[in-house]
Amino acid sequence: MVEITDRIHEDALPGHESKLEPKPEWQPRYRSSDRLKDKVAIVTGADSGIGRAVAALFAREGADIAIVYLLEDDDAAETKRIVEAEGRKAITIRGDIGERAFADTVVQQTVDAFGKIDIVVNNAGEQHPDEDITDISEKQLRRTFQTNIFGMFFLVQAARPHLKAGAAIINCTSVTMYQGSKELLDYSSTKGAITAFTRSLSENLVGDGIRVNAVAPGPIWTPLNPCGGASPEKLEHFGESTPMGRPGQPNEVAPAFLFLACDDASYMSGQVLHPNGGIIVNG
Repeated sequence: MVEITDRIHEDALPGHESKLEPKPEWQPRYRSSDRLKDKVAIVTGADSGIGRAVAALFAREGADIAIVYLLEDDDAAETKRIVEAEGRKAITIRGDIGERAFADTVVQQTVDAFGKIDIVVNNAGEQHPDEDITDISEKQLRRTFQTNIFGMFFLVQAARPHLKAGAAIINCTSVTMYQGSKELLDYSSTKGAITAFTRSLSENLVGDGIRVNAVAPGPIWTPLNPCGGASPEKLEHFGESTPMGRPGQPNEVAPAFLFLACDDASYMSGQVLHPNGGIIVNG
């Protein structure tokens, strides 16, 4: 297994939310209605961004959280504090979700701590902008797929024996799957794979009472953007091309994950929700 500290990125991924200005908005916007009372959720990439907002909202709705993250110990500790402030339990699990053995570790530690798994949120991802396809190294291509889609396969495979009827899996795809992205060729390709994975896995598991859906965010203000190689000029106008004329905040995306995780979405599987600032996409 590759040691995390030995991983070499072409940028500063995944990035510290604690160092980001302005800070992303993760705070839940409404009071609890116990929609996830006593559930247990695994959330990957939960140290910051969308993952933190999902963990915070799930905790407010009554869930205990396994916070899975790569490197940012301070951010993960803050997410744990947020969950516990909502009166729920949390554990932090540090490692590379692209490694199959680590997925087994995540599941085992979650079951050891909470006794079950009800919800799996596959949120962790990475991106590396490149202007030309020839600029994408084989190492980067393999790494992006390893994190973004292989990690989802590994975690679902590890969790599957513990998922019972009523369980939910929610995957994070992207608007780039539908629109394409000229500077994110490998990233948008993984998001296309994630959407196909979501639809196919739904067909595979729906007979067992396990729902599988996805969320396809548009431009959301998280550490992934400034730390993923975006230029200062691009960041200055980040999200302005959406019909709403601004980037979204993580707490504007988290409710889509909550809806798909709870019984409100009991008749939905194989579907994708689109919190993207008004961008019209097909399917």
